[in-house]
Amino acid sequence: MNKVWVFLVICCVASCNPFVSKEEKTRQLVNQELLHMNWNAIDNYPLFYTCDETASKEEQKACFEKELVSHFSNTLKEFEFTITPEVDSTVYVVFVIDTIGKIKVLDIEKDIKIIEQMPEFDGVIIQSLKSLPEIDPALKKGIPVTTKYRIPIVLHSN
Repeated sequence: MNKVWVFLVICCVASCNPFVSKEEKTRQLVNQELLHMNWNAIDNYPLFYTCDETASKEEQKACFEKELVSHFSNTLKEFEFTITPEVDSTVYVVFVIDTIGKIKVLDIEKDIKIIEQMPEFDGVIIQSLKSLPEIDPALKKGIPVTTKYRIPIVLHSN
């Protein structure tokens, strides 16, 4: 009978660590998960109301990019820019979409010719981004996250 009690006590002690709190165990599990998480990838892309949230990640990305490019094209058609024939340039717009779906322009990368010939270009781009329809933020593990984008705008003179 004593052997049974000794065996049960050993099993109980060996099966769990009574000196580690549940909070500490949770912290250890979270730290392990964080070490293996790819911080450069998101689970769901930001979505416009026209995009399907149940679509695959690739379809969400395609819908997001299509809506963004379409909006930029429509906005830029409203303005008439005059540039000299030697200007064939790519402008890069760097922006973030925060956890509540708000857009903030970080930078507009362009060469000096664009600055000289179209000083109002930055304002038009910023206004275009601010007039985008409502966007649901990107998700990582079901939690809204801030995402950064760098999109090219190709300018050709005609």
